[in-house]
Amino acid sequence: MDPLIFGFLLSDGLINGALYALVALALVLVFAVTRAILIPLGEWVLFAPLTQAMLLEGKLPGTVWLSAGLLLIWAGLDRRRGRTPLWLFLAALGVVGVGFLGRSVPALAFLAALLVVLPIGPASFRIFFEPLPGASVLVYLILAVGLHFVFQGLGLAFFGPEQFRLPALWPGEAALAGLPVPRQGILLILAAAVLMVLLYLFFRRSLYGKALRAAAVNRIGARLAGISVREAGRVAFLLATGIGALAGLLVAPLSNASYEMGFLLGLKGFVAAIVAGLVSYPLAVAGGVLVGVLESFSSFFASAYKEAIVFALLLPVLAWRSVSSRVLEEEE
Repeated sequence: MDPLIFGFLLSDGLINGALYALVALALVLVFAVTRAILIPLGEWVLFAPLTQAMLLEGKLPGTVWLSAGLLLIWAGLDRRRGRTPLWLFLAALGVVGVGFLGRSVPALAFLAALLVVLPIGPASFRIFFEPLPGASVLVYLILAVGLHFVFQGLGLAFFGPEQFRLPALWPGEAALAGLPVPRQGILLILAAAVLMVLLYLFFRRSLYGKALRAAAVNRIGARLAGISVREAGRVAFLLATGIGALAGLLVAPLSNASYEMGFLLGLKGFVAAIVAGLVSYPLAVAGGVLVGVLESFSSFFASAYKEAIVFALLLPVLAWRSVSSRVLEEEE
């Protein structure tokens, strides 16, 4: 293979790998804390750039009303919990206000799209997952698949079937080792690295991070220590939604964004998370890079089978884990 082509494929694989690593991190985080495989995450990743695209066109996207509506339903469910309904009602008004502001001021569309999509994750956990605290992983999986189809249909209703291309935050190309690399791709890799460092500091230094770790290791022990497992689940969904939305906003200028792309993106992040066994954050990052590089080189050597080759990575990983695992039992 020509060294120039190898460099192009490697840089493209690293850029895609940064995206898959972020999605895998979000999936591992949610599964470790709640035992839910967050299949709708792919839709939420695409909701953010599609929301920004609509705001830049001067339109108010349906995600504004979706996010506000979920917050209002949450407020109704918690109507007897002190001032919580009031804060949720104010948050719903804030989401609508941010949507109108982002439509009026294009420079704020990026931040507005992130803030609009952010409440969808924790609100979905409160409405759909939290009422089933003792459910098995299979029940959560079935629920997540149903939510995926719901959010995918809403994406079609909100944004239509067409594709959108967003302006780059850092336009142009940079020469790295003689190769022209999109600066937006470099920004995505840098953002992924910064987010990983921030997550490490969050889990090691902050009280909420330690509470999430405790809830992930032993939920009964966390309850006995006074940690609210429900609150931990909400925080996990909030972080996962934020990570996914930011990743979607950063990668959208590199490729077109449409409503149906979320599921495939989520599946590739899931493959990376499976490489990590759904428990290890460093392995999730390594799995994301592996999936990105494998996809890039597969598109060159066998473009018709690149998706099959990526998903075939599950077979040796699952086989190895089934052989290396000594005990297979349901938690609690």
